[in-house]
Amino acid sequence: MTIDITRTTLDELNSMPADTFVDVLSGIFEHSPWVAQAAEPQRPFHSVDALHSAMTHAVNQAGDRRQLALIDAHPELAGKAAVRGELTHESTREQSGAGLNLCTQEEFNKLQGLNAAYREKFGFPFILAVRGFDRHGIIANFETRLPHDRDTELRESLTQIYRIARFRLDDLLDA
Repeated sequence: MTIDITRTTLDELNSMPADTFVDVLSGIFEHSPWVAQAAEPQRPFHSVDALHSAMTHAVNQAGDRRQLALIDAHPELAGKAAVRGELTHESTREQSGAGLNLCTQEEFNKLQGLNAAYREKFGFPFILAVRGFDRHGIIANFETRLPHDRDTELRESLTQIYRIARFRLDDLLDA
C-alpha cells in the first residue's frame, strides 16, 4: 500500500508509525520500499540530509545483487513503460518535466536505440536524474556514458539514483 501524501514535514514523518513511514517513503527509491524500511529504525531524523544519508547508506550496504535490482527497478527514459503509461507517478512527472513526452519521432527513435545499446552493453537501464535536462541534454548524456565500462556505469547509476531520491525527498518534505 502506498499512501498518497503530497507534502509533509520531517517532524510528521518522524512521528508516523513504522509502516506509514515506509509507505510514505516507498516512492523515493523506485519500487524499493526496503530502503525506507532499512532507514526507519534510525529515526528521528533531524534533517532531510540525515534521512537521505541513511537511505543511501542502506543501499550502499545492500550488496551487489540488491543494488542491481534497484537499478533494474528504474524505467528506461522514454521507454516502453512510458509509452504504455506504466510509470510511477514520480517517474512520469520527472520524464515529462524533461520534455521526454514531447519527443519528435526522430528523438524517440534515437532514445530507443540508445536504451537498447546501453542495456545490451551493461545489462541494466540507463539512469539519469533528468531534472534540469532537456531531451537534447539527455541524449548527449547517453552518448557520453555509453563508452564507459560496466563498473563505472554501476557506480554512476547509483549516484544518479541518489540524486533522484534527493529530488523526491525535497518534493515530499517541507523543511
